[in-house]
Amino acid sequence: MQGSAFDLAGRTAIVTGSTRGIGLGIAQLFAEMGANVVVSSEDARDVAETQTVLAGQGYRVRGIACDVTDSDALARLVEGTRSVFGGIDILVCNAGITGEAGSWSLDDFDRVMAINLRSMVALTGLALPHMAGGGTGSVILMSSLSALRGNGSINAYALAKAGVAQLARNLAVQWGPKGVRVNAIAPGLIRTPLSEPLIANAEFMERRLQMTPLRRVGEVEDIAATALFLASDAGRFITGQQIAVDGGTSITDGS
Repeated sequence: MQGSAFDLAGRTAIVTGSTRGIGLGIAQLFAEMGANVVVSSEDARDVAETQTVLAGQGYRVRGIACDVTDSDALARLVEGTRSVFGGIDILVCNAGITGEAGSWSLDDFDRVMAINLRSMVALTGLALPHMAGGGTGSVILMSSLSALRGNGSINAYALAKAGVAQLARNLAVQWGPKGVRVNAIAPGLIRTPLSEPLIANAEFMERRLQMTPLRRVGEVEDIAATALFLASDAGRFITGQQIAVDGGTSITDGS
């Protein structure tokens, strides 16, 4: 394997939910490695600001606002990417919400499922036909540690993320013969604005770090590096997998 295995020069990536947190980290690293990157979220102002910042750093970036629950908006995201950059090589489905903690309402369930799972089914359905045949296509779906074990507080979220892992397996079987790899990443506790209240809770953190063999919170860069591995030739023989990036939380006995 050559040193250029992680090079993304000449490839085009769409990253949803990429104006902050994990999505922004992935978009920035992909751009650093030479990819053309389309950043996206439902907030057009955030998208424009993110495009300005990354383009100002010399990267080839285009922002396309998209509400992932809107089928027409998803179609515009795909066609807009193809129009600007000529094709799609990498798709990162990262947009998602946690939902209401402790809620078992069907309204919350429907909203979480629509954003966290249905949108991925819809977007991959639109993008994958344009990624087939080139031999370098890679789809990365953002799952979660909550998909790997029971969860009593974010029920709908955990259900959706378990579905994401199965979607990756199904799509890997379907599209592997056409040269496209599909994998999922399951982050543990990662330092983002969304997780700040948890990290600020000393009692929670003492318990959580005791359950995490590496004894630290994950960083956005940890997830971005895994995404780069899966998107690049470095991961060219990996498909249909869910990779936990959680410091070992999912395997520990708490000792």
